[in-house]
Amino acid sequence: MDIYEIMRKRRSVRSYKSEPVEEEKLKRILAAAISAPSAANRQPIYIAVIKDKKIKQQLKQVYNAEWFYTAPIIICACSIPEKAWKRSDGKNYADIDATIAMDHLILAATAEGLATCWIAAFKEPLVKSILNLPSGIEPVALTPIGYPMNIPEPTYRKPLEEIVQTL
Repeated sequence: MDIYEIMRKRRSVRSYKSEPVEEEKLKRILAAAISAPSAANRQPIYIAVIKDKKIKQQLKQVYNAEWFYTAPIIICACSIPEKAWKRSDGKNYADIDATIAMDHLILAATAEGLATCWIAAFKEPLVKSILNLPSGIEPVALTPIGYPMNIPEPTYRKPLEEIVQTL
């Protein structure tokens, strides 16, 4: 599968088989995440891989959808603002860098035949507490990872002309 096919095939999946994810696949997915570009190559990211059933059950307080906390793996991509590059106007790139890493992870999971669903609507203080995140580490996005039970149809995408302007 080439990168364009992977991007076309990626879906937000909300049903996962209980079948475990092979460790080799998980390692490749995580390697893809840490290969992501970051501003000034600072790599201000932290990735929590959650497999423990008790912790996943606690995460239902964070995002209460059964398909989320019962997936074989949950990933929490975090930023470390203190370590990030800052633009001359003060704009901190930590969240952007964590987002790029998460995108690499999600595309790599698709390439491995796995499914994900980007989650940003979560209770951040609870994530920090449940995952016992060290001080200075900020959760940016969560995703379940697992084999899909169902793959949804593609969603509507705006035409290029509506989004792209050539100057």
